[in-house]
Amino acid sequence: MKVLQYIATSSNVLKTFLYDKGISRKSLSAIKQNGALLVNKENVTVRKIIQEGDEVTVYLPNETPSPNLEPVKMDLKILYEDEWFIIVSKSAMMNTAPSREHRHNSLVEAVLYYMIQNGEQTIPHIVTRLDRGTSGIVIFAKHQLLHHMISETTVNKYYLAVVHGVVKQKYGKIEAPIARAKHSIIEREVSPDGKFAHTEYEYLSDDSQNSMLKLQLFTGRTHQIRVHLAHIGHPIVGDSLYGYKTKGIGHQLLQCYNVEFEHPITKNKINIIDEMHYNLAAIDML
Repeated sequence: MKVLQYIATSSNVLKTFLYDKGISRKSLSAIKQNGALLVNKENVTVRKIIQEGDEVTVYLPNETPSPNLEPVKMDLKILYEDEWFIIVSKSAMMNTAPSREHRHNSLVEAVLYYMIQNGEQTIPHIVTRLDRGTSGIVIFAKHQLLHHMISETTVNKYYLAVVHGVVKQKYGKIEAPIARAKHSIIEREVSPDGKFAHTEYEYLSDDSQNSMLKLQLFTGRTHQIRVHLAHIGHPIVGDSLYGYKTKGIGHQLLQCYNVEFEHPITKNKINIIDEMHYNLAAIDML
């Protein structure tokens, strides 16, 4: 059972104190049912009045995996791990989570297997996810509580992409609303009826045919980078959905290579960098 410990700095109702620490009402309800709340090592209710200097201990409930998940043994490239998070590098053509077309052998099932083997009594919760054809960093929280404390909107995510054509503008901002394409349940498109989407890019290099870009997401729309780059006339190499098929390349050359966020428990700044998966030299055969 995972444990949180705090020292009160003023008088307060315990429930309010825990809300201020980022514990949601849903999480607190689960803690009351299957966890425990202690003040100075004595069991209490959420109505307890705590005083400055009191030691507050929260025992988080254990978690049971969904029967829809099948733990699978895989070689995981772990970039960071502590009691609360595990951050791994996903290869292209692997699902982050099961889908109708690919029901198992997903990354979350591999992380679940790893956690079970390490004696964890909780389950992985996907904080950031990547398309099947996109590689790079994926963040998992090791408890639902942490999943409520952090989200994709609180994580700075940076990507690398190899795109068709020479990008002449060294820095660019793309603000174009994205909606589901009317003719498809999968494809997205820039549309005045869509939701606001904001991507920024920095030109890194080119080989006179293709360019390497660094990108940052400021919103998290489905296929956002792929749609935005196609919108400005530079679809990602290998992206047959928003560009065109490329001989010898079966997926888009897009990688989440850097994430930054504040750890919700320790308050430390976490900065994770994955090694570069793609470069212009890798597509010289085009």
